[in-house]
Amino acid sequence: MSQKVGDRLKAIRTMYGLSQRELARRAGVTNSTISTIEQNRVSPSVDSLTKVLDGIPMSLIDFFTIDLENGEEIFFRKEELVELSDGTMSMRLVGATRKDRKLRVLHEIYPPGGDTGDKLIVQKGEEAGVVVRGKLAVTVGERVQVLGPGDAYYFNAEIPHRFRNAGDVECEVVSAATPPSY
Repeated sequence: MSQKVGDRLKAIRTMYGLSQRELARRAGVTNSTISTIEQNRVSPSVDSLTKVLDGIPMSLIDFFTIDLENGEEIFFRKEELVELSDGTMSMRLVGATRKDRKLRVLHEIYPPGGDTGDKLIVQKGEEAGVVVRGKLAVTVGERVQVLGPGDAYYFNAEIPHRFRNAGDVECEVVSAATPPSY
């Protein structure tokens, strides 16, 4: 194993918010074992490293392949959200550049009268959202409900649905869907 095993272990332990003592307790090894590995004073055997990683938990493959220096973005400034506007409403996608996204999160703004269109939306998965301000009419199949601030929805997205601002002020919604359709 390379000289960098200790540096890698320390970075991963820190990333998971574990102290040396806590990792040692979880892994069933002594605190000095963790310390000497992290100081690169010993090169642990595969079995020893596997035992230590069980305390995180993390596989040996993940330990050696996780990209510690070029990790994916976690935080996004307002101006970094990708605008998916169609001109009648604003949908800003969170984490658009993340590889293998399993979730779509949108910050949506509907102007008065704004909607997702006459054609009902059908997609695989589930969709949920919370109205932050304004009034949102949500149509799911034959059901229609007008929601206000703090109200929420959650439904099977394979049921035809649409959204419309039901008020005379902007409507703001934060929504999520899985799997991401865009």
